[in-house]
Amino acid sequence: MSAPRVGLIGAGGISGVHAAGWRALGADVVVHSEHGAHALADTFGFRTADTLTELWPQVDLVDIVTPTATHAELALAAIAAGKHVICEKPLARTSVEAAAVVGAAEAAGVRVFPAHVVRYFPEYVAARDAIRAGRIGTVAVARFRRMSAAPKADWFFDEARSGGIVLDQMIHDLDQAEWLAGPVARVFARSTAKAGDGGRVASAAVLLTHTSGAISHVYGVWGHPGLRFTSSFEIAGDAGLLRYDMARSDTVRVQLGGPADAGGYLPATDPSESPYAAELADFWAAIESGTQASVAGTDGVRAVALAEAVLASAASGVPVDLPADPADSAHSSTEGSPR
Repeated sequence: MSAPRVGLIGAGGISGVHAAGWRALGADVVVHSEHGAHALADTFGFRTADTLTELWPQVDLVDIVTPTATHAELALAAIAAGKHVICEKPLARTSVEAAAVVGAAEAAGVRVFPAHVVRYFPEYVAARDAIRAGRIGTVAVARFRRMSAAPKADWFFDEARSGGIVLDQMIHDLDQAEWLAGPVARVFARSTAKAGDGGRVASAAVLLTHTSGAISHVYGVWGHPGLRFTSSFEIAGDAGLLRYDMARSDTVRVQLGGPADAGGYLPATDPSESPYAAELADFWAAIESGTQASVAGTDGVRAVALAEAVLASAASGVPVDLPADPADSAHSSTEGSPR
């Protein structure tokens, strides 16, 4: 596999793990960002470009790690310049925008990959393999939990820009629910968020009904600054049970306040075995070989559509139905179809 020429657009919180992944792959990376480009480039031995016009001729693909509301605009600009696109989740702020990105890429003959990195964490891959091999029979009930310190940047708590905890954090487990238990037909959700009085917290709880009849419970929390990142799943079938918990070494768990730097917004990963590096390697291999990666552009559209249904249900207080076919999701109303 040849070394990719990568334009890394953005230098915020998630950029570090992407930069480490590209360095592990021996990529030639050029960083472009309104803020922090030179500091990130100096840390990883990369170069910088002051403008997108300067960036395009130097790269084969771009990796977009900017705030959510900018994803679609940057992706479309890269596609227009003939570049392949990797985009940190969510692919766009709305499913309509996400579908426009995928459609533009298809028309231009380039590839687009939403960075749903949880599909590369070995525990989730092992669960999918076990389910597909029939080891737990037919999936009946699944539970997913994800907790972390709340992000520090203000835009995360501006739901119009970010989609809040549902579109930024919970989208991982919404995607996993469909990846492991099949298409979702209906969602019912509750969410809360607080930003002010010196604190930022948010939570969401979602009940998903799959077309198979299976049910998934998805729970997400952005908590106090000392809250360590944890995630878990439990998937029950009619012939067995799969269970994973990052904090499984304790039988009684107490989460108390601690130093702000003790918490985490992202999971700790070993750079030598990073799922982020595995994800980027898979995307680059798919580009070079013309094969499928573990995540496709349509998966990104579907995940955003599912998150939109969750947001609509949380706002209306009633269940929301959505199409099972990802290709249909972008054509449905962003408000869902409550009933």
